[in-house]
Amino acid sequence: MSTSEPRRASTPALFASMLAVVAAALGSSACVTVRPQQRAVLADPIMQFEGDPQAAQQLRHAIDNREGSYGGGGVAGGGCGCN
Repeated sequence: MSTSEPRRASTPALFASMLAVVAAALGSSACVTVRPQQRAVLADPIMQFEGDPQAAQQLRHAIDNREGSYGGGGVAGGGCGCN
């Protein structure tokens, strides 16, 4: 009786299949063109990261002094649900 070992994929076939998987992954993560009506939503200040908290605090302080008001820098909307 001979024991049969499982067959292994040949190196070129394995390379080709891995290349196909990588190509499919890159193709499915393509860039998307943003429509003009979507840019307003993406440019909302709430969507921006604060990279340097100290610089952001200084900017908020300058804006508060310029506008003569304090606060209101968070998310807009009242309690009525009409954001």
